[in-house]
Amino acid sequence: MVYPYIPHTDEDRNMMLSAIGLKSLDQLFEVLGEELQLSDSVPISHGRTEDEVQRMIDSIASRNVRGIPFLGCGCYDHIIPSTVKALSSLPSFVTAYTPYQAEMSQGLLQAIYEFQSMICEITGLDVANASLYDGSHAASEAASLMVAAKRKSSTVLVSCTIHPFILAVLTTWAKGTDRAIRILQEKEGVVDLSSLDAELDETCAGLIVQSPNRYGLLEDYDAVADTVHTHGCLLAILSDPLSLAIQKSPAEWGADIAIGDTQSLGLPLAFGGPSCGYMAVTESLMRRIPGRIVGATTDAKGRRGFTLTLQAREQHIKRERATSNVCSNQALAALMTTIHLSSLGWGGMVEAANQSYAKAHYLAYHLAQLPGVTLIWDKPFWCEFPLVFSDAKRMRKFLQELRNEGIFAGVRLAALTRQAKDELVLLVAVTEKRSREELELYLAAARRVMK
Repeated sequence: MVYPYIPHTDEDRNMMLSAIGLKSLDQLFEVLGEELQLSDSVPISHGRTEDEVQRMIDSIASRNVRGIPFLGCGCYDHIIPSTVKALSSLPSFVTAYTPYQAEMSQGLLQAIYEFQSMICEITGLDVANASLYDGSHAASEAASLMVAAKRKSSTVLVSCTIHPFILAVLTTWAKGTDRAIRILQEKEGVVDLSSLDAELDETCAGLIVQSPNRYGLLEDYDAVADTVHTHGCLLAILSDPLSLAIQKSPAEWGADIAIGDTQSLGLPLAFGGPSCGYMAVTESLMRRIPGRIVGATTDAKGRRGFTLTLQAREQHIKRERATSNVCSNQALAALMTTIHLSSLGWGGMVEAANQSYAKAHYLAYHLAQLPGVTLIWDKPFWCEFPLVFSDAKRMRKFLQELRNEGIFAGVRLAALTRQAKDELVLLVAVTEKRSREELELYLAAARRVMK
């Protein structure tokens, strides 16, 4: 054996190589090129004791830099009730593999059913599925649904003000296929819809927009749904679900599809994941939604129960009729969101959203008074806003000095978009978790740096 944890013997390997017409492992991997192959074996040391491993991990963890985060751009630091971790950590939840079959436990089925019901209440739409991997995945599934719903269509219109990672995923989704995305440009920080009517041609399946958008700005979609539907297309709105507690829901805008990520509802930052995607649609699109839907019913004795009602994947139905190849859902992350929402209630959501709004506007107002920075667009925003610096040197100094004070001042947008026009844009996010003392600490440090 090459390694003790790989069970294949030399005889096993030779048999497999022979079956594919090769003589050696080197021949199998030669297509990679020498520059990508290890010249020596993997440097794995001998085993260590549990205490030694713990000390090593603690040493690595101690190098992490901690601070007060004003970071956002898709991932936010919100207050999470202790009930979320306590209940979602129960062995019956964390030890179970993502369930597939209709005979999964009633408890887990009910948890998924409650998740779906809450997403429908938040978005205002009729049907939600059992969750998707993340917001980017939800956007790509929405694009697939749009193309499938309109005959002879191949193009999806996408606002350039959606999150840059989601835009990258949609671009990848279209590669190597007969599908395409067409980007609508922005104007003063929001999508420019002046040419929408002309863009909605016969090949177009629908439009995907986002509010709050990549700058944190709230967009106005008045009459957009009417224009889109006139051409037989669909409208999808991507939103932070917590923002929907105080802004118009996708249903109120006339959207056919609501998509997004529930990271702001019970999921910690956790170095970027995992998160949980949501997707809700109108009843007419129910059989086109990807993944699965849990429904409520009664058994022969009249007792309430839950079952997988729709399973639109290739393992359950004919492959050519499958809406997607998504094979599971974020059951544990969706459960955490469900517990979080149950703990807060609708009133708690409104309070968290309002606090985020008020604190963000307080910080933005005072930062805008400083020399060398400005809020360039007079547009409404929720909990995040774009702070634009007069020059790159001042921006670097600002970030470094505040980091020295234990404050992560914001996200450089250009680090995500790689576009020159975003080089001086800093996205500052303020959630309900940031205290008055933390806001004043940020402002005091900013005044010292920008004076």
